[in-house]
Amino acid sequence: MKIKLLSLTVLLACSNISIAADLYISPDGSDSNSGTLSSPLKTIMAAQEAASSGDTVYIRGGTYYLDDSNITQYQSIRAIVNNITKDNITYINYGSERPVFDFSNVKPAAYRNTAFMIRADNCVFKGFDVVGVQVTIDDEHTQSEAFMVNKGSGNRFENLAIHDGMAIGWYLVAGSNNYVLNVDAYNNQGLNSYSNGNVDGFGVHPTSSSYTGNVISHSRAWFNSDDGFDLINADAAVTIEYSWAFYNGYDQDFNKVGDGNGFKAGGYGSNGSTPPSVIPKHTIRYNLAVRNRSAGFYANHHIGGQTWINNTSIRNQSSNYNMLSTLDDNDTDVDGYGHYMRNNLGFDGYNEVINLGDSTENDISYNYFNLPVTITSKDFVRLDESELMYARQADGSLPDIKYARLKEGSDLIDAGTDVGDDYNGTAPDLGAFESDY
Repeated sequence: MKIKLLSLTVLLACSNISIAADLYISPDGSDSNSGTLSSPLKTIMAAQEAASSGDTVYIRGGTYYLDDSNITQYQSIRAIVNNITKDNITYINYGSERPVFDFSNVKPAAYRNTAFMIRADNCVFKGFDVVGVQVTIDDEHTQSEAFMVNKGSGNRFENLAIHDGMAIGWYLVAGSNNYVLNVDAYNNQGLNSYSNGNVDGFGVHPTSSSYTGNVISHSRAWFNSDDGFDLINADAAVTIEYSWAFYNGYDQDFNKVGDGNGFKAGGYGSNGSTPPSVIPKHTIRYNLAVRNRSAGFYANHHIGGQTWINNTSIRNQSSNYNMLSTLDDNDTDVDGYGHYMRNNLGFDGYNEVINLGDSTENDISYNYFNLPVTITSKDFVRLDESELMYARQADGSLPDIKYARLKEGSDLIDAGTDVGDDYNGTAPDLGAFESDY
């Protein structure tokens, strides 16, 4: 009798286990189809409607052309196309195919456009391009977004390319523990001067101190009309690591169009507005900034300091490092204080390091500006900037380049200090790339 009861219990338990399903969409599909490989759906929204937690939506290659008929929600000032609200669904390219979602014809008048609004948790978005997201408001300060995370947590954004549009590439205002890996945002420029200054490659602006754990890693931002990576008005700490920002603040003909900082890390605007009660300390590590219109790395009037580890900054037009801080009143700019800086490297900037207080106000030992090292072009294997735009590797990883890597015999090798990460030789090298001689 006990055996029969146990068997019945196991059977009942198993009956409550749902089996994950696979769904498919294709540019040639129809939302009236079943969603199988042979009968694919056409849109992300139809796939979400059919999907359940744990399911995978496979996106076939080709171009998905969207227009105003694909707008699913008008919310306040935004027109939202893909409104992602179901948790734990994976949206991924099929095999080696590379899908492209083209939003060039989504042009609702007087609305900010959002291509993907992420309100769900634990979803994956991987292996596709988003192009042509528009700005249609031409007479006031405005913006649009390719991806906007608004109360979505635990999501993963991987091997995406967001380009040749007018919108911010990836933008977060609410949510925790989102991970951005191997994502490129490039050639994005506003409609005119009202929006040029808002179009960052990546913007992470958590509006609550509880929205922690957001990380951008191994990503690139270039030729965005404003900044590459922007953390202004963030109420929670953000990490940006192993990422590259170059040519931001310019259009593709190198005309000046926006502020153009490579990594704008923090700040609340020097205008007397009320900052959060606890000021977060962002971590900016192992990143590369090259020839941005303004600073390569910018503290942006942050109250207190941030953590800067093993970054490389080359040929940025105002400065390689601008460590400007603001007092607690958020209204008085002062030289940077409270910064923790280790193993950072700079070369050939219009200025090297500006607005940084001395060592009594910061923990700044073992950086290129206070070590007995001499830096010339001969310290680097190559300084050919075209390498920065090389195609990613087959698995989505950053290209293997020689740009800014240290040449054997450089006194910048083993010149740093241990910060708890792996390194070769007797000590870490300066800069973003550890040599392996």
